[in-house]
Amino acid sequence: MNTQEAKIVLEAALLTAEQPLAVSQLRKLFPEELDDETVRILLEDLRRDWAGRGIELVPLASGWRFQSTAAMTPYLDRLHPEKPPKYSRAILETLAIVAYRQPVTRGDIEEIRGVSVSSPVIKTLEERGWIEAIGHREAPGRPALFATTPAFLDDFGLRSLQELPPIGVDSETGDAKPELPLSGAGITATSASAAPAEDALVLQTDLIDAIPATEALTETNSSL
Repeated sequence: MNTQEAKIVLEAALLTAEQPLAVSQLRKLFPEELDDETVRILLEDLRRDWAGRGIELVPLASGWRFQSTAAMTPYLDRLHPEKPPKYSRAILETLAIVAYRQPVTRGDIEEIRGVSVSSPVIKTLEERGWIEAIGHREAPGRPALFATTPAFLDDFGLRSLQELPPIGVDSETGDAKPELPLSGAGITATSASAAPAEDALVLQTDLIDAIPATEALTETNSSL
């Protein structure tokens, strides 16, 4: 099988897959032995083949997938006029804190936000598949430690936590401003006062440090 034939096989598998496919899965397509690096080279080549079109091949945390480009969203929305899911500011702030400071306990989140975190907020994020308990802190009560999931990365179009927008600093307050790429996730805040600026959640706090250097929706109109 030559390079072009191998790319056609990869293309067919990815276009018909319901979920992102990892390199290890894609290797199974070929009877002959292909190492991970060879498959990645073929994928990057295929990615270039689709450049400039309405569909793009993107690498995510859990694998590769074809999806519609951001430029196609206004047009495809006409076929799917339903509005994106809306989440409260409390939910989005909690998600941002978990993403940038993980692993964190509920108490950590409350300290950073300055207000209590209700159980429904945590439950909503867990049901959405964006956060999960990964252990317990050795402290009185052994509180659960929360971290983001691979689904969070996939839904926000990220390959790792290192691709989160860098933390900026508010020019007026000097507070840190972690931002989540909400435009990629297809979600909005529930009120104008809580709406993210420039399609990003901006959470002002001086207690957030740097993005952890560890790896853990865009809900596209065409997740093929």
